Amino acid sequence: MKKHDVSFDSAGISLAAHLYVPEGAAGSRAIVVGHPGSGVKEQAAGLYARLLAERGFVTLAFDAAYQGESGGVPRGLEDPAHRVEDFKAAVTYLGTRPEADPDRIGALGICASGGYVLNAAASDHRIRAVATVSAADIARQFRFGADGDQDPAVFQGMLDAAAAARSGAGPQTFELFPEALRTAGGHAGEGYDYYMTPRAQHPRSIKQMSWESVDRMAIFDSYAAIPLLTRPLLMIVGRRAVTSWMTVEALGKATGPKRMSWIEGASHVDLYDKSEYVGPAVEQLTDFYAVLGRNGIGLSAGTTDQALAASGSSN
Repeated sequence: MKKHDVSFDSAGISLAAHLYVPEGAAGSRAIVVGHPGSGVKEQAAGLYARLLAERGFVTLAFDAAYQGESGGVPRGLEDPAHRVEDFKAAVTYLGTRPEADPDRIGALGICASGGYVLNAAASDHRIRAVATVSAADIARQFRFGADGDQDPAVFQGMLDAAAAARSGAGPQTFELFPEALRTAGGHAGEGYDYYMTPRAQHPRSIKQMSWESVDRMAIFDSYAAIPLLTRPLLMIVGRRAVTSWMTVEALGKATGPKRMSWIEGASHVDLYDKSEYVGPAVEQLTDFYAVLGRNGIGLSAGTTDQALAASGSSN
């Protein structure tokens, strides 16, 4: 398996990516892999891309526009609409590679990319199968909190700060992982541990986000187009993930062949890099992406409805 540094255009912005190619691949099944919010291709997305390439898939892990090694100004901008375009541009690029079969391309989104990839796949029929790991609609997370129980006044205050930034009357960025989170525990503490310590820190992962991101996220809904998604869908989530409600909600909106899988003992961030949880997730993804290029997909529409998902059942 070889890793290549590549780049491609996404709506006028050059994206940096790593292309993982199994030995002897030609016209193979291929998977686009998107990173979590604030992440880069060298972290969780790269880990999943490498492990899936070791199982025979051509994989492409890319940095989102305005982040990592990709282009775009201001730096640290989270532009939901452009993140969806990034997935589509990655599919276009994979379709030009001789190692990949353009008719057998799937997509995987981790955390925030789990929301974006659903939107991209709903409107781009070139994506033949879509999966998520620790899916989060980043707009829901900012509006309602990771656990869905945030005081609405918090987000209103963020919109005030975003407005001030656009007017030049306030800071242009805010810290994603302030020092106070070091000992915070819970979901926030997990994020700090992953992004700010030797566990997985990377110099190009964004530590400060542009305030302009907030009002862009406010009017974006990654889940709005899910009913249009008719291709096979697999959603993997940790049993201890406080964000699991977003996976349950998304699955309830899906109308095509779908399945939800709980990873016992795992939290949201555990599924980024901990081998005891990533391993089982990758095995399920490997089996799932075998649907690429098949007429029969092995899943029946409605195999997991919202009530089953909420109760912890899976098929």
